[in-house]
Amino acid sequence: MTRGTPYLLGRLAGKQFRKAQWVWQSVTGSEEDAIRAEQGVGRDMAAAVREQARGPAPPEIQSLLEEITAALADRVRSEVHRFEVSALVGDHPTAFALPGGFIFVAPALVDLAGRDRDELAFVIAHEMAHVMRRHAIDRLLGQKVITVATLATPATRTLAPWVRQVGLQWLEKAYSREQEFEADELGGRLMRAAGFDPLGAVRVLERLGAIHPGTDPAGLGAYLSTHPPVEARIQELRERLALGGADASGGAG
Repeated sequence: MTRGTPYLLGRLAGKQFRKAQWVWQSVTGSEEDAIRAEQGVGRDMAAAVREQARGPAPPEIQSLLEEITAALADRVRSEVHRFEVSALVGDHPTAFALPGGFIFVAPALVDLAGRDRDELAFVIAHEMAHVMRRHAIDRLLGQKVITVATLATPATRTLAPWVRQVGLQWLEKAYSREQEFEADELGGRLMRAAGFDPLGAVRVLERLGAIHPGTDPAGLGAYLSTHPPVEARIQELRERLALGGADASGGAG
């Protein structure tokens, strides 16, 4: 996924009324209401991302990702959460999640992992964890121009500066260090509950860490620069999983 790809994320959330409704439900509604509202917004965002995709991914990669995601989703306790994965053609091995459970994985990342199911299970489970722990929403609401008042305003010009200045960079905006560690932990527990080898998490992190940021300034290196150091993530993941119980679904719901 190239940094310059013009995903106009300022408009991806759909109509102004729908966005305002989503924010209000996220802040004041029940958890179920909030999740359903997030799914509506995420669906709009995902559709816009797909519209601007460079082309369809190989069907065998899409099928592989869907199979892994289905196995992971079966271990999620919540009956409200839904997850949908799409292979998004791009130049760099990256993955990201939109609010509502819409996950995108670049075929380049699938190939980097050698199409190993355990490694890919961690990639997907990590993104699922960001959604379940509401990190994806927090990141969107963290944008200074994205407020309840702004989203309730019919005039689209209010969001125009955000569209131009942020765009795809919203997807690359760093989660907090603790959010990344939390997603690693929950993702590791989830993949283990689904029958995948949690050591696949270590392997794929090592593969990602082997790509030096200095050799890829516009691609994966820039992506990794927004994450905690790979070594720290591996160490933290080992420690946290060692403390966990047998139920790796981690109360995801």
